[in-house]
Amino acid sequence: MAHMFLSSTNRFSARFAFIFTVSLSCTYLCYSILFCRSTIMTNQGYEAKRCPPSKSAGGKKLLGKLDNCASLEVRSALGESAGQRGPSDLRDQSKAPASSGSHWADMKLRNMTVAQKYGNKKLPNALIVGVKKGGTRAVLEFIRIHPDVRALGTEPHFFDRNYDRGLDWYRGLMPRTLDSQITLEKTPSYFVTREAPRRISSMSHETKLIVVVRNPVTRAISDYTQTLSKKPDIPTFEELAFKNRSLGLVDSSWNAIRIGMYILHLENWLQYFRLSQMHFVSGERLITDPAGEMGRVQDFLGLKRIITDKHFYFNRTKGFPCLKKPESSSQPRCLGKSKGRTHVQIEQEVIEQLQEFYRPFNIKFYETVGQDFKWD
Repeated sequence: MAHMFLSSTNRFSARFAFIFTVSLSCTYLCYSILFCRSTIMTNQGYEAKRCPPSKSAGGKKLLGKLDNCASLEVRSALGESAGQRGPSDLRDQSKAPASSGSHWADMKLRNMTVAQKYGNKKLPNALIVGVKKGGTRAVLEFIRIHPDVRALGTEPHFFDRNYDRGLDWYRGLMPRTLDSQITLEKTPSYFVTREAPRRISSMSHETKLIVVVRNPVTRAISDYTQTLSKKPDIPTFEELAFKNRSLGLVDSSWNAIRIGMYILHLENWLQYFRLSQMHFVSGERLITDPAGEMGRVQDFLGLKRIITDKHFYFNRTKGFPCLKKPESSSQPRCLGKSKGRTHVQIEQEVIEQLQEFYRPFNIKFYETVGQDFKWD
């Protein structure tokens, strides 16, 4: 009897030991799984919050004022995984020559997307300040395809008409840009506005200024042609241009004539800015050699020459270069209908009289800027 009781007890103990061992093993296994999963999730959360180290200072420059937790989203916005290239590579990419229409269009789209999401509205680094009917719209449209340029499309007229609204209002008009990008706006009337140089200098002494100039006689005729299209009942060009045509007395108070006296306006600007801060674009060469002129604009702005002759074709109908069609677009980019319109026919004698009037102003302008525009 005692033997049977001991045998039963031994079997119960063996079973209990087996069950206890299995339970303990299962508990350990579950604990191990849960612990590992928790560790993995914690590490993933940490990796998502911290920024991977930049490959170069260019990464910090591109991100600008972003907080340290934004870079993964930036890289995602650029179509990159965490294991791919860093933000600095985007800047490096913009320094390479454009190999195709889709390449520069993609770079521009990427930078624009990132700037719109993470950029800040800043006061302009550079301004296209003039001149009216010189080709300022063309320069703006051509330079804004550069991935490192963000430009305001409309003319804000801040430094001539809206200055009393204040710099905060002006800044609010600007597109969002990254620290590596240039903010640009154009208002051609700045060049002939007496107060504009002082006001712009008050904003920043280091502002870069682009002036697009053109043969002043051709410019005046273009100016008149534009006004005539809006006001068909205005006097003739000859009546407005001369006080006394028989004596060759030009009416320099007429705005279309006054704008072309470039040296007088330039002297006002040189009271506030160094000549090295100003770049003069030839309106004539902008038509015959747009890539060359835009190459010099890019140099002046400190940009890599991404805009090249591969981007342009000559539109014979408009008589003006247009941007080639990017693969992402169905149409090439040409200036509006108001650009390249046929000029009013002016007598050759009138043209010669005006050329004679402008000659001394042109010569002094050439000497001051160190460039012969060959308008005579």
